[in-house]
Amino acid sequence: MNRTLRIVLAATVGILVVTAGVVALGAGRDHFWTADPSPTTAPPTAASRTPSPTASPTASPTASATPKPSAVRGGSPFTGLPARGPAKRVLAVKIDNVPAARPAAGLARADIIYVEQVEGGLSRILAVFSSRTPTALGPVRSARESDIELLRQFGRPAFAYSGANSTVLSKLTKAPVYDVSPAHAGSAYFRGGARPAPHNLYARTGRLLARAPKASTPRDIGFRFGAQPAGGRAVTSQQVRFPSFRADFRWSAKEHRWRVSMDGTPMRATDGAPPTPATVVVQYSRIRRSALKDSAGNYTPYTETVGSGRALVLRNGRAYDARWSRPRAAGGTKFTTSAGRPMTFAPGQTWVMLAPR
Repeated sequence: MNRTLRIVLAATVGILVVTAGVVALGAGRDHFWTADPSPTTAPPTAASRTPSPTASPTASPTASATPKPSAVRGGSPFTGLPARGPAKRVLAVKIDNVPAARPAAGLARADIIYVEQVEGGLSRILAVFSSRTPTALGPVRSARESDIELLRQFGRPAFAYSGANSTVLSKLTKAPVYDVSPAHAGSAYFRGGARPAPHNLYARTGRLLARAPKASTPRDIGFRFGAQPAGGRAVTSQQVRFPSFRADFRWSAKEHRWRVSMDGTPMRATDGAPPTPATVVVQYSRIRRSALKDSAGNYTPYTETVGSGRALVLRNGRAYDARWSRPRAAGGTKFTTSAGRPMTFAPGQTWVMLAPR
């Protein structure tokens, strides 16, 4: 082999090695980019995503920002986000929501936040955790009879609350929940902050779950996540009213989330950023007067979550008229569009406002 031929062959091999290295580096970068997104961040928008060489330049920004249904099937049934590690137990906590109790702690890490009516037309929060749990949360407040019906769809979760009417306490002993109230998990609770009682009771989630080692793991409760449905109408804000409480949701295109205000004041948190839901569901429900009263003699409202009715779903800056249906307490709640198709939610935290019809 002459000297010239050897030089040409050597150069060719060098080019091939460099090319292979570049391809391998590119493949590695693409692998890390498509890894499971952190659940603390919003899904990346099309503008922030580095385009793939095979991507269509005319792809819809909305479709790019929302994971495909196939990417969600292996994720959490509560959030639609990819699950990390083994399934974690479900913890439901009653959180105070009167002005004197705000801001709360721990709500940004909840999978689902229910807002329900209580005495005097005020509201209280039932926060459901599994994917992530804060170190501490609160202020923790008392349970209501309708919580038992609402929680049936979660199997047998751990349930943290700070007390209840004697009739409700009797029903809770027979309910499919692991009771981790102060009566059963006293070491998990502490008084904190400068607020007066009863707005200063907090709980450590690790100790709560330690008292419920066999609590249920997440299961299908009827939520469906995926690409944004057709239709709907563009909205930048939506108000939800209870008799003595109102919540305002304002769409942030930058954060790809809904900003929440309570009674006209932007929501804050004592432990970092406030919760910013990806989806807000206004589930119009029948709220009737129960036979129970609070310590002041006010009748306790009972929110019926078994049945059916209309709903309004907010996601990706649009509002969709929908229907909800839950035929039995042990089953989940399904949501459908006005056309009868499954109503898909945006992956992330979901708020369900159990608003009066």
